[in-house]
Amino acid sequence: MIELIKKFNPRIWFFIGSMSCFAMLGIGAYLQFVEHLEPCPLCISQRIALFSLGIVLLIAAIHNPAPKGVKIYSILGTLVAVAGGCISTRHIWIQHLPPNEVPECGPGLEYVFENFPLAETIKLMLNGTGDCAKVDWTLLGLSIPELTLMAFLGLATLSLLQIWNRQQD
Repeated sequence: MIELIKKFNPRIWFFIGSMSCFAMLGIGAYLQFVEHLEPCPLCISQRIALFSLGIVLLIAAIHNPAPKGVKIYSILGTLVAVAGGCISTRHIWIQHLPPNEVPECGPGLEYVFENFPLAETIKLMLNGTGDCAKVDWTLLGLSIPELTLMAFLGLATLSLLQIWNRQQD
């Protein structure tokens, strides 16, 4: 694995990471608009984290920074990925709650955005609702948040390894 990491410079790895984020967002759009799976507030929060991570990694790839810049982008990318992983973990936790402990379903996000203050909307998006407990789709027995958590962990690792990769140049 170490040889694979050293095979490409950090710029290539940052680009691969950013394209992975945008591919996952594309899959989410497909599931929403073609398969008609409505995203819950935590799903939307995970998409925002994926988009943010994709932008950070894309900027790092375009910038092609010196070693100090690689370290900064790596740490920033890792922090965004860990934040996204925390959101995914909360979503997984809600999905595994007993039915009597699942939070109540709230109003739709469109209604919340139109009628609630921004702080209340963000709180709802990060806490989740009863809608977040539904598992509508799985792949290999894993729900979307479980797959997304694995992706965030992989991208955090990829980002963090670039510090070591740049030091090898």
